[in-house]
Amino acid sequence: MLKIHHSKIPKIITKLQFQTITSISRPQNRTHKPSSKRRKPKPIPFLADLKQLHNPDEALSLFEDYTQKGVKHDYPSYASLLYKLARSRKFDQIDPLLDFIKNRGIRCREGLFIALMQHYGKCQLVEKAIELFNQMPNFNCERNLQSFNILLNVLIDNDRFSDANDLFLRCKELGFKPNSVSFNIMMKGWLVKGELENACKVFDEMLEREVQPTVVTYNSLIGFLCKKGEVSKGLKLLDEMICKGTHPNVVTFVLLMEGLCSLGKYNEAKKMMFDMEYRGCKPRLANFGVLMTDLTQRGKFDEAKSLINDMRKKRLKPDVVIYNILVNFLCKEGRAEEAYKVLVDMQIKGCEPNAATYRMLFDGFCRVSEYERGLSILNVMMMSHHYPRLESFYCLVTGLLKGGKMDDAWFVLEVMGKKNIRFQTARWESLVVELCGDDHDTTVKLVSELSSLNS
Repeated sequence: MLKIHHSKIPKIITKLQFQTITSISRPQNRTHKPSSKRRKPKPIPFLADLKQLHNPDEALSLFEDYTQKGVKHDYPSYASLLYKLARSRKFDQIDPLLDFIKNRGIRCREGLFIALMQHYGKCQLVEKAIELFNQMPNFNCERNLQSFNILLNVLIDNDRFSDANDLFLRCKELGFKPNSVSFNIMMKGWLVKGELENACKVFDEMLEREVQPTVVTYNSLIGFLCKKGEVSKGLKLLDEMICKGTHPNVVTFVLLMEGLCSLGKYNEAKKMMFDMEYRGCKPRLANFGVLMTDLTQRGKFDEAKSLINDMRKKRLKPDVVIYNILVNFLCKEGRAEEAYKVLVDMQIKGCEPNAATYRMLFDGFCRVSEYERGLSILNVMMMSHHYPRLESFYCLVTGLLKGGKMDDAWFVLEVMGKKNIRFQTARWESLVVELCGDDHDTTVKLVSELSSLNS
């Protein structure tokens, strides 16, 4: 059974390998002249330097450097350091710092623990998230429903449904009254397991406890029904939610439109955009994206492209996701040059390509053996600090070598080396065999030379 403590855990006194901070700055009583303008808070040098760090391994060293200079760190500094370490997945460095904060009696805010639990959850460190939730009172931080819901969601997202259900049932024992977010998380858990009936029981329990279902509640059910091809039931649920005073949002209609398109009912999906506008919900790019995706999947590129004009008529500016739908289709169809024109057009219109745009184009040119064009895309990518996948690099190097473009191939290998991107030995062997034939001695010699070049 999941062990969640509802009383304060005795403090554990731990000797820490940190520079001892002699004292914690305390607020001093000073008289201030009243000012009509609120002064901006003074910037904290440590936080400014921490923000500039690209190497997370240097974060703790920076903290200790400031400590040695006599700087008395306060809560914002500790919290920022912990955020930095968590984002960089330096979890082994987090525990000692948390112990240090606890032993110094520094009061922490709930937001810090919420962020840490979320990072633990993303990295499947569920037990660490549970432990942190249990220890929150030891940091002079009261647990409330928000942190409870975060832990509940971490359990659901990590396929710990039985633990999540146990925690949910003990909500009252822990001093919390579940809200719509709590119920929505549990419904999500049942739906992920494919158990609509149990999800509906949670929905009924919401009503019994007089917790108002939200648009997220209905969207969860509608999305599940549409994925199962039961769009008609999803549409009935739409009518029900409107009758009960819950207004559908863009996501509601996206889910229904996707469901209709999956059943081959494109025209009905398109008509739904008029319905949503009639109901006071303006169509957004996501709705047009559903239609464009369906059209490109059916090979109707021109019709999909014409939707961009429809967007502009509604004063919607197509974003990179919209353009990527077109680029993806053209590249898969072997029409990389047309895809490149879409890239140019989107830039002219003020929309910057992202990593996905460049990778699709890069792969598109390699797919049609336009390796020099692929190399030109690589150069543009690097200017934007984006890089292809390892498999794509292999395809480009192979193509350039086969085409006798040795200098270009070496250039690509040098780029890979600088970015610490390397082929495995098996890849080199298959490349050499493909280029030079199956001569064992030649293969071994060339593989050795090429591997050293790419190291």
